Formats: sequence, C-alpha cells, structure tokens
Amino acid sequence: MRESARDDGQAAVSLVTIAAALFVALIVAIGQFGGHALDRTRAQTAADAAALGSLDGGRSAARQLAAAHGADLVSWERGPGSSEVMVVVTVVVRIGDSSATARATNGP
Repeated sequence: MRESARDDGQAAVSLVTIAAALFVALIVAIGQFGGHALDRTRAQTAADAAALGSLDGGRSAARQLAAAHGADLVSWERGPGSSEVMVVVTVVVRIGDSSATARATNGP
C-alpha cells in the first residue's frame, strides 16, 4: 500500500474540526453580545419607568420601580423646572454591566 493512501481524508477531518471550533466561538460571541444588548434594553426600560414614577413618588418610588424591573437605582436627582410647579427628575439605573439614564418632567 502506498504511503499517501493512509493520509487520505486527514485534511477533511482537520477542516471539519477547525470549522466546528469557529462555529462554537461565533455562537458564544453572539450569545454574549445578545445578553449585553438585552441588559441594556432592560436597563433603559427600568430607567424610564423609575423616572416617570418618581415625578409624584420621589426617590422611594424610583427605587421600587427600578427594583421591579430587576435594576438597582444608582442615582436620583430632582432638578428645578422652568416654573415652581414643573418638576424635572433624572435617574440612573444599572442591570449587570449596563447602565441607563432617563429624565422625566411633568411639564409640557
């Protein structure tokens, strides 16, 4: 039997192994990116809800709404509006490694 006959197909096995490893790496990268994008979206939703809810309920309402969305309230600030009646609230929340900021006002 000739020497090269025993080596037939070795390149195909190597190619399939490399392709499988690259496929697994791609799937892991997509999963991590998707998880981060999901956390970012959830953080923004929690920040929006906390900012709107805290217009009437203050910091405690912001903290409760952030927690209801699985987020931690990082900061809450009530700033002056353009009049005595108008209120501006800014909140920052965090979910995992993602944070989001939202601002709400009761004015027009």
